[in-house]
Amino acid sequence: MIYKVLYQKDQIVNPRRETTKTLYLEADNLVAARTMVEDNTPYNIELIQELTGNSLAYEKQSPDFKLTTFDSDKD
Repeated sequence: MIYKVLYQKDQIVNPRRETTKTLYLEADNLVAARTMVEDNTPYNIELIQELTGNSLAYEKQSPDFKLTTFDSDKD
């Protein structure tokens, strides 16, 4: 499944809509998606949304749509 993750770059600064970033990733479920982001980034996760059907098709039309992958060999 494809997930859209809305996040802030760090966990120290208060979240602001203007600084919210987006990444897309493939994971088996929502818990796995959250774990991947938490284990591999310092990001403050705001929302994780599963994309299916028309939502996924719409997001794929964006020039910013790119699946993020994390190195699985990380200690």
